Amino acid sequence: MDMDDRFANAAYIPDGMSYPEKWARQAAAFRATAKAELDVRYGPSARQVMDVFHPEGTPKGTVVFVHGGYWVAFDKSFWSHLAAGPLAHGWSVTMPSYDLCPDVHISEIKQQIEEAVRGLQGPLRLTGHSAGGHLVARLAGMPHVARVVPISPVADLTPLLQTKMNADLRLSEDEAFAQSPVNLPPPNVPVTVWVGGDERPVFQEQAKQLADAWGVDLVVSEGEHHFNVIEPLADRDSRLVKALLS
Repeated sequence: MDMDDRFANAAYIPDGMSYPEKWARQAAAFRATAKAELDVRYGPSARQVMDVFHPEGTPKGTVVFVHGGYWVAFDKSFWSHLAAGPLAHGWSVTMPSYDLCPDVHISEIKQQIEEAVRGLQGPLRLTGHSAGGHLVARLAGMPHVARVVPISPVADLTPLLQTKMNADLRLSEDEAFAQSPVNLPPPNVPVTVWVGGDERPVFQEQAKQLADAWGVDLVVSEGEHHFNVIEPLADRDSRLVKALLS
């Protein structure tokens, strides 16, 4: 079994390589008109900054979106437009960047996101995509967290030990086990695991594995793949936004 191929996405999505440029363009256009504080520092390194988007009036609470990229790619600047859905319902939205592997380990990234979330105004709703789904699942037990929606999460890190990307991730067996949400006790907050119906089988398997391990809801969003499964966050009336804010 080729584990690298199992976790590959772009090659199996029509025009998959075009998505990052599209995300960056949409995000920049959104920031140009949004009410936002950009590059708010939460830690000492250059990447430990976050963008905070404000709704009209007093926020009902804070939604945190944590980006994916297998812990080795992207930053907060690609996703700003995904704040639109929660903002329309009166929620503030925070999007942190974080240091990337191989400069740090995944366990250190988890600690960075934990620090970013710690000082935010509750109640908190956490959501994240892919590696970001892994990170928000790891933080489900934090104070003031009221709901978590991991989207296409990498919930069991042990298969990554068999991939070439582990040259950058530098996972050991112990860290892979300890950082896998499927090996943690179920949190005492509502969790909805979300995955696209057209995603690679490994992501559907991992989403189900987390939902089963925690005894929580699993939503398979038909017709969506790994790159467009997050797009409904920009739509105030989408099922994904309703699940996050309910």
